[in-house]
This record gives sequence, structure tokens and C-alpha cells, in this order.
Amino acid sequence: MEFTDPSLDPDLAARLRAAGRAPDGRPLVTAVAQDAESGRVLMVAWMDAAALGATLRTGLATYYSRSRQEQWVKGASSGHVQHVVDLAVDCDGDAVLLRVRPQGPACHTGLASCFDTHVRRVEGAVA
Repeated sequence: MEFTDPSLDPDLAARLRAAGRAPDGRPLVTAVAQDAESGRVLMVAWMDAAALGATLRTGLATYYSRSRQEQWVKGASSGHVQHVVDLAVDCDGDAVLLRVRPQGPACHTGLASCFDTHVRRVEGAVA
């Protein structure tokens, strides 16, 4: 079992598969934060076992920063926390979906979503 943390349920840990690795080699899963009310995707980040355990314990979205090599609670410095409503693991076990109630913008640029930059309309897309 790669994903180990004392607070992480062993059944959940057994379902998880690494989507990436931290600089020290620990496994990471992709974490997608979605607004629980609107369904809008807010951001994508990484979680290690400890961040996932902290999220489930506290109800606050906690991620793992590969650049800083540490856990971070979303909004700890800005006040723009994400209160987790529920969490689901995808069928492959390498990603988790956090449905959250955001307190302020999700993006570090101040935008509501990290996906607020419209690139182009896809031809043939169904409206």
C-alpha cells in the first residue's frame, strides 16, 4: 500500500494509485476542486496521503505543493478556504473530486476559477 497515513482509512488508501510523485518519491493523486453549488471546476492540485487525511479530518481542502514540498490548506493565508462537502475517488484511483463551498476566489490570481481564461471555442461543440 503506497498511500499511508495514520488518519487515512485503509480501504480508501488501498483504492488509491499514484498519478504523480513528490520530489521525495511519495505518491500523489490529482485533486479536482469543484464548486458544490454551480458545478464549476475551480482548480486542480495534488494530494498526498497526509493531505487527503487532513482534508477528511478537518473538512478544509488541504493539498500538497510540489514546489514548496509541503502541505497547504487552501486559503490559510488569503482566507479563501474551501469547505469540503464531499469527496469521491475516480474509477482508476488516481484522482479525487472535492465538491467544495469556496470562500472567495480559488485561483491565486484572484479569479474565481483557475479555468477563467477562455482559449477558444471548439468547433462542433454542442452548446
